[in-house]
Amino acid sequence: QVQLVESGGGLVQPGGSLRLSCAASGSIFSINAMRWYRQAPGKQRELVAAITSGGSTNYADSVKGRFTISRDNAKNTVYLQMNSLKPEDTAVYYCNANLRNTVGFMTQDYWGRGTQVTVSV
Repeated sequence: QVQLVESGGGLVQPGGSLRLSCAASGSIFSINAMRWYRQAPGKQRELVAAITSGGSTNYADSVKGRFTISRDNAKNTVYLQMNSLKPEDTAVYYCNANLRNTVGFMTQDYWGRGTQVTVSV
């Protein structure tokens, strides 16, 4: 069994910063990539940022220059540093990991429960 646990969400004023963390645990053989998605009310879930085990990254245009994704492979943890937050960033943020597990050594995606980020005065 694999679990992803997010932390760091909350309420912040426009222009403020938050750092999200996501730790993967359980029957993990290797992690190919970890990603952050978000979904605002009435909108489709979108990819915010992604990082491979080798450190290659990509970002949504809407967050490029403001958000930074990083990882600690030894801890199976991914981070999302969010700066200069805007009200439009308000959403539930979901952690995603594409990994190979140790139960049949199958490669598949796993999802966290999500954490609420609210940017408001």
